[in-house]
Amino acid sequence: MSQDRKIVEAILLLADEPVPAARMGEVLERPRAEVEELLHSLAEAYRADERGFLLREVADGWRLYTDPDCAPWLERFVSGRPHTRLTPAALEVLAIVAYRQPVSRSQIGEIRGVDSDGVVRTLQLRGLIEECGRDEGPGSPVLFKVSNLFLEQLGLRSVAELPTLGSFMPDAEAVEDMETKLSPGV
Repeated sequence: MSQDRKIVEAILLLADEPVPAARMGEVLERPRAEVEELLHSLAEAYRADERGFLLREVADGWRLYTDPDCAPWLERFVSGRPHTRLTPAALEVLAIVAYRQPVSRSQIGEIRGVDSDGVVRTLQLRGLIEECGRDEGPGSPVLFKVSNLFLEQLGLRSVAELPTLGSFMPDAEAVEDMETKLSPGV
């Protein structure tokens, strides 16, 4: 079993995307259930040993990640590298796709109240959203969903793990307070 552990660790270090347990099972010539058990035990061992990395199951497989506790030092380490951030518009479109998928460009535009074609193209080029079919309505518009890269970068197995929208909504008292503050003086 220690040989299998070494091989799995080497595969995970080499891989540039999540590796499905079934694929590792093929390489090791072991049943998927046995490989999944090994992956879970590795993930727990890394966590218990308080390593600088974690093994997580995300999107369509398993991947090594840096431990969030190391973030301040990693930020210093990469501070000289350029960061590519998403614009507020891109974040908005990404949230719409994540929570409403599958969704068309026109539906995204209706929700936002502005044309979003350019933002959708940018998110596609960055690999964060992808086409997932066509709507049966007039013109058969293309439908979009978030990609595995999106899930991977957020450390999610699926969109079902996204926080509920209710957790972002203010309570009734906060809404009333905002209305009072924003209403014209009477």
